[in-house]
Amino acid sequence: MTIGLLGKKIGMTQIFNPEGKAIPVTILELGPCTITDIKNKTSHGYEAIQIGYLNVPTKKLSKAQIGHFKKWQIAPLKYLKEYKIYSSQNFKIGQNITINDLSINQKISVSGISIGKGFTGYQKRHHFSRGPMSHGSKNHRQPGSIGAGTTPGRVFLGKRMAGRMGNKQVTIKNIHILDINTKNNTIAIKGCVPGKSGNIVSIYQK
Repeated sequence: MTIGLLGKKIGMTQIFNPEGKAIPVTILELGPCTITDIKNKTSHGYEAIQIGYLNVPTKKLSKAQIGHFKKWQIAPLKYLKEYKIYSSQNFKIGQNITINDLSINQKISVSGISIGKGFTGYQKRHHFSRGPMSHGSKNHRQPGSIGAGTTPGRVFLGKRMAGRMGNKQVTIKNIHILDINTKNNTIAIKGCVPGKSGNIVSIYQK
C-alpha cells in the first residue's frame, strides 16, 4: 500500500470535460491524518500503521484510548484505522499524512457504510420478479415456498429472503482522481461512493 487516509463524504456534483460531456463526481474531504501507532513483524507479526482522524475532546474517549494517545503524546482523535504496509521505515509516530501524497489520475479504492434502507422485501432487496398480477392470482409480491420438501426438511443458510438492506461496508475499487484541492483537503473522484453526505470514508491506494 502506498497511502491510506480517513475522511468524510461532502457530496456529489458534476464537472465538464473538454468535449462538453458532464462527468458525475464525488467530493471527499480527506485528512489530515496522524500516525498513532506502528506495528511490525517482531511485535505483532505483520507490518501496519494505525492512523487517526478528527480531533475530539478527551471526555468522549475511554481510558484505554486516552492512555494510548498519552503514550505517544498525540492529541486525542475520534477515528482510528489500520493500513497494512510493506515496510515501516518511512513512517514514524506523530507523522501527518495529507492529500499532498496523492496525484491526479491515480486510482484509489474507497470504503464506506452504505445507506440503510431498513427492512425490505425480497423483490427490492434481491431484485426477484413479482408474481402474476391478473385476476385470481394471490401471489403478487409474496416469496412463495422456501423449503426443499421432506429432504432435507429445513431451510438452507443464506437463503435470499426479506431482511435489512444496506448499512454495510462497501468498497468501490479503482476510482480515478480528477481534481485535488490541497487548500481545503478535498479531492474530486469520478463516480459515486457508498454512504450519504457526512459519512466517514477510508481510501487506500496500492
